[in-house]
Amino acid sequence: MSLSILPVTGIGDVTAGDDLAELITKAAPWLADGDVLVVTSKIVSKAEGRLVEVPADGPEREEARQQVLAGETARVVARRGPTTIVQTHHGFVMAAAGIDASNVDKTHLVLLPADPDASARALRDDLAERGLDVAVIISDTMGRAWRNGLTDVALGAAGIGALRDHRGEFDPYGNELTLTQMAVIDELAAAAELVKGKSDKVPVAVVRGYSWAGAGSGARELVRDTASDMFSLGTAEARAQGLRDAAHLDSWSAPDIGESRVLRLTPAGPSPADLIRLGEEAHRVRLLLAADGLSSKISFDDDGVTIEVTE
Repeated sequence: MSLSILPVTGIGDVTAGDDLAELITKAAPWLADGDVLVVTSKIVSKAEGRLVEVPADGPEREEARQQVLAGETARVVARRGPTTIVQTHHGFVMAAAGIDASNVDKTHLVLLPADPDASARALRDDLAERGLDVAVIISDTMGRAWRNGLTDVALGAAGIGALRDHRGEFDPYGNELTLTQMAVIDELAAAAELVKGKSDKVPVAVVRGYSWAGAGSGARELVRDTASDMFSLGTAEARAQGLRDAAHLDSWSAPDIGESRVLRLTPAGPSPADLIRLGEEAHRVRLLLAADGLSSKISFDDDGVTIEVTE
């Protein structure tokens, strides 16, 4: 297989309501049947009006950004300093929910397309009306677990299978492949980024020479569900969740430590069983405090236990 990756230049700034198919075919009259069109999600979002107005600078801008982030977040995966990794409502795990402040004026933030697969299908249909049979990939940039650096991946796709499934095939040594499924639309998105760049104003590229027969079900096929995700939380978040789970193994309800940050616990009675339950409750309280990143100290006297937050 021989592939060519061709930049589509001259598209210019995209605004809400723009016809992407029209812009692309004017900029790339050489687009041909069988090509794979890779379109940066940002121009899709701009054309679909997925922009949010925010203050240009100051603390108000950051406050507004955090509010937007909360609205785009299905769950928080990890936080480290100013960086927040979240799962979006699409199911993508990304820094800051893919919200972008680059290549847009300072008074706006760009959100991801609401439904990237639907956006890809709509663009493919629009191009088909112009007589072109091409596959479409909507791409964006993501970080990768365990590796430094960023790469482009597919958020949406139409006309092309997301995965190339090698299961059931045999390698040259006669070994059956039982797990291998290649995320070809991610590979094509990453390849296209090589000619698009991040500051060259080239939001579209064409991959020519890849055989993509088959409609596919979209990029959503690549989203791993939480139940099968072995790394669905960051290290600190997983530890905190484990502590919370350990503290709530039964129907026990945590007492409120209050603003004084001091909690006094006393046994229900004088029996050894009552004293054991008191110790268990004190341990659970400290587990919950640790899950929230708070240190505590414990002291005992004849009447009960005192737990004090120390940090």
